[in-house]
Amino acid sequence: MKKLLTLAILLQLAAVTLFAQSKRPPRIAIAGLGIESSTFSPAQSTEEAFHARTGDSIYSRYPFMTAGSSERKRAEWVPILVGKSLPGGIVTREAYESLTGKILRMLEENGPYDGLFFDIHGAMSVVGLDDPEGELIKRIREVIGTDALISTSMDLHGNVSERLARHSDLITCYRMAPHEDAIESKQRAVNNLLDRLENGKGKPKYKAYVPVPILLPGEMTSTRIEPGKGLYAEVPTVADQEGVIDAAIWIGYAWADEPRNHAVVMVTGDDKKKVESGAEKLAQSFWDAREAFEFVAPVAPLKESLDMAVASDKKPFMISDMGDNPTAGGAGDVTWTLEKILARAEFKSENGPSLIYASLPGPELIKQALKVGVGGKVSAPVGAEVDDRFAPPIQLSGTITAIKQGDVNAETEVVVKVGSIHIIVTKKRKPYHHKRDFTDLGLKPEKTDIVVVKIGYLVPELYDMRGDWIMALTPGGVDQDLQRLGYKRIKRPMFPLDKNMKQPDLSAKLIPASDKL
Repeated sequence: MKKLLTLAILLQLAAVTLFAQSKRPPRIAIAGLGIESSTFSPAQSTEEAFHARTGDSIYSRYPFMTAGSSERKRAEWVPILVGKSLPGGIVTREAYESLTGKILRMLEENGPYDGLFFDIHGAMSVVGLDDPEGELIKRIREVIGTDALISTSMDLHGNVSERLARHSDLITCYRMAPHEDAIESKQRAVNNLLDRLENGKGKPKYKAYVPVPILLPGEMTSTRIEPGKGLYAEVPTVADQEGVIDAAIWIGYAWADEPRNHAVVMVTGDDKKKVESGAEKLAQSFWDAREAFEFVAPVAPLKESLDMAVASDKKPFMISDMGDNPTAGGAGDVTWTLEKILARAEFKSENGPSLIYASLPGPELIKQALKVGVGGKVSAPVGAEVDDRFAPPIQLSGTITAIKQGDVNAETEVVVKVGSIHIIVTKKRKPYHHKRDFTDLGLKPEKTDIVVVKIGYLVPELYDMRGDWIMALTPGGVDQDLQRLGYKRIKRPMFPLDKNMKQPDLSAKLIPASDKL
């Protein structure tokens, strides 16, 4: 194996030299793994969750990489493997090693390369392994060599370790939360890579890295409102300067307990003064704004949230069931909230306030529903197969009002009516982000009194639909009350866990270029 790796690196060096001396298009690989994994959830994520794509099927993830697009024409692309999972629990070591092994084997078989587009999320946790993305990029470097340029694209809720920063040449992340600029950010990462290969400038001369001891949930750092909106508005003022390639602020991921879980600022470029001062300016702005961050919407305990929703005349009154949000890493099957809703007198009658609950997994109920059909009665347990710490499975008894049959790409979903509540039950956990997620099941969310969704801040389509909205402080693997999570391994002091901490050292650290390690 060592001989093969040595040969691969020698071939890589020869290829880079040839590219520098010729006008041929650069040869660029595409690879990456992405997931947010909560270490505070009992769930575990397996290889199946990543839905790994290889070869040309990878291009469908990037609308700007369609055949004939500018980006496709500018390089000889070598799509390797990209796996993206719904956020969930910690990744099993078997899944990580299997997917990583496939990436490394395919990179070795298809090299050499001038560059790599490294498409990750940045908040993956793996059983028995700290800093999985940093470990993956290190292993990739052992195969493709240190001369190839790596451009890393990330979610702003990812974590940037020094190891990830060292092995990345170009690195960027989203500038919006919700992530309406996700594709735009990936395109920026690709174009930064293409530009540096085409203009011959190669690796940036400077990479400034500033860890910021802040760890806040995304629900408090949305760029829809201040101070997040103003903070991220500063990023282009640094990134768009002559001599700077890119600038980025990572909020970090709050629901994992590793030393790398904290905010980070990075700036890359060829002008040392602008790179350093830009990174320090953004880091200080973030620190100065720390006390002003607050939830993007009103928050309240569940009982108060339901009381407000029942009393409101605004439709739909949306309630975020935040603690078990599967889009942030929750198991998606905590029954605590639905248990409380079913116990309330208002919803026991068919004539009570209409309420949609989305959703809980219940494969046994799905089987029953398929047997009895729409209009039939069912009684089966739902939820709490993975996370039963807060409430047990619910024996759900009601009438089936809709069945949506799954195919190879979608799981079967059913709607069970209990009193005035329509409960969506799925075969596997599923987030509900779009109006069609409801209308495909015969539901009319805009005409419903109350819609309860396992989510944190509302994604744009739900946000635009809302009559009113509150985020409920509910329990789960992504509990918004960080103080009760029980961190043991993050670096301390850390705001807001240590509210009275002193001004930290926010001076920029220059990270060596990947070929100078």
